[in-house]
Amino acid sequence: MTRKRGFEKVTNFENITLPQRATEHAAGYDFEAAAETVVPSIWKNGVATVLKAALKKETSQLEQIDEKSVKPTLVPTGVKAYMQEDEYLELCNRSSNPLKQFLLMANGVGIIDADYYGNPDNEGHIMFQFINFGLKDKVIKKGDRIGQGIFHSFLKSDQDVSGKKRTGGFGSSGK
Repeated sequence: MTRKRGFEKVTNFENITLPQRATEHAAGYDFEAAAETVVPSIWKNGVATVLKAALKKETSQLEQIDEKSVKPTLVPTGVKAYMQEDEYLELCNRSSNPLKQFLLMANGVGIIDADYYGNPDNEGHIMFQFINFGLKDKVIKKGDRIGQGIFHSFLKSDQDVSGKKRTGGFGSSGK
């Protein structure tokens, strides 16, 4: 039997629940966090300081802010996805995350390409990027549902000439 699409556990993770659809007509497969992860509040980690400095036009203070303190947090899933070469997996936020958890996906949606599976950098490990706009740090516990993935097919243009092969993991297709 030829495999078309599905999920597997990443090698170095244990006790992972593979994504499943919650109901018969659900489009998305629910992903869980593979490890406890703290998503710091953006207010605690520099955004308030940036806003104050910008309002006061204090450029010297803006230059001293470490951009790493306001970057998104990667939440591991311990899962990789395989699919056909003309398909991708779209990662979406749970509808309750912004309203109840104050969590936004930093990239809006994530795109997992078919050739991300099995890459040499991270085996194709799927992670969600979150920003916490709440006032307090958010602790995501192992097993918490954090997002969903929807498989899609795509079309190529007549002028498509890419032919490039993936050379790495997270963010590597933009190099």
